[in-house]
Amino acid sequence: MKSEIQDLVRKFDPIFSVEMREVDGVIIINVPEGKSKPYSTSGKFYLRQGANSQQLSRNEIRDFFINEGIIHFDEAPNQKFDLEKDLSLEAFKSFLERAKLKTKLNQKEVLKNLELLEDDVIKNAGVLLFCKKASRFMRSATITCALFMGKSKAKVIDSKEFDSDLLANYQEAFGYLKSKLNTEYIMTAGPREEILELPEKALREALLNAIAHRDYFSNANIQINIFLDRVEIINPGNLPGNIKVSDLYKGSFPRNKLLFGLMQGMDLVEKIGSGLLRINELMDEYLLPHPRIETSDVLFGITFERPDLQKMSVEHLEKVGEKVGEKVGERLTNNQRKIIVLIEKDGNISIAKMSQRVGIARKNIENNLKKLKERAIIKRIGSDRGGYWAVIEK
Repeated sequence: MKSEIQDLVRKFDPIFSVEMREVDGVIIINVPEGKSKPYSTSGKFYLRQGANSQQLSRNEIRDFFINEGIIHFDEAPNQKFDLEKDLSLEAFKSFLERAKLKTKLNQKEVLKNLELLEDDVIKNAGVLLFCKKASRFMRSATITCALFMGKSKAKVIDSKEFDSDLLANYQEAFGYLKSKLNTEYIMTAGPREEILELPEKALREALLNAIAHRDYFSNANIQINIFLDRVEIINPGNLPGNIKVSDLYKGSFPRNKLLFGLMQGMDLVEKIGSGLLRINELMDEYLLPHPRIETSDVLFGITFERPDLQKMSVEHLEKVGEKVGEKVGERLTNNQRKIIVLIEKDGNISIAKMSQRVGIARKNIENNLKKLKERAIIKRIGSDRGGYWAVIEK
């Protein structure tokens, strides 16, 4: 009987093994979890459901391979894409600039070095980054933005679909979202500061996560829904494998590893898996609740609650200004701004002339110069006597 059991197991593809032992004339078989799923026998695949084993259909087999991470959309070659006709030179140039790649190699050599070419056929990750029109090759690789009246989808005020390369889609979709949100003006010691009603960096992070981690096998596209009381960013695809939402706060689990690596090279995403933590920290700075995360078998969504600025107290808005002022722009005094303007016009200007032009004592000019240097806004190039001042570009 032991021999028959081993013969049966050896017919599995790939090869599988079980543990057997005999106790008082009874054979005990321990079947460990397979590490090379899925397994087939006699050319057929099965899935255990309760007490029964059901044979998988063609589509179920495909979905199983995708869910197990055996088939990766971004690494598959795309036969439709013509490198001569379909590659956007503007998108290619933008990628090289953001990735800080200076090279004399031609396009094909660069694409090969980036592991985006297979037998001179570009992979889907390359199509997403360098296409002129995404929907020509992937109907769902677009981003749809919609502005609704009130708190439901009953009436659409405006909508737009972005259908270009990955970077352009991200920038244009975010620009649309930002234009539909409110801006509050916060009065500080210096000039007033403009603050978006929701943290800009948090919204950017959520949108980039949707682009990087979405399921590109799905026929659905990324949706940004703007309601009176909330903003929803929804991307197709559930969490891969056995990953839970809580795991996303502990590490990085990219679905599209090749694409994610390229976006990381463009300084769009980070690999450390702290995206949701950063989003929550940014919401804390705005004194707003953490966004709500929703998952299902077909989508992943993050919802930001929009604040009612009219109901917020002046004290509340001032606290927000104090917390985020350093992040939305350098909080400078009027005198410091005047000093920067003088340096931009003449880097060789003396402290005595600054004192005369700004209208404050020489000692105060020196104190302000020191503060501006500490904040890396200006720098001194050369010696105190023979050097000059320069404003640091950011």
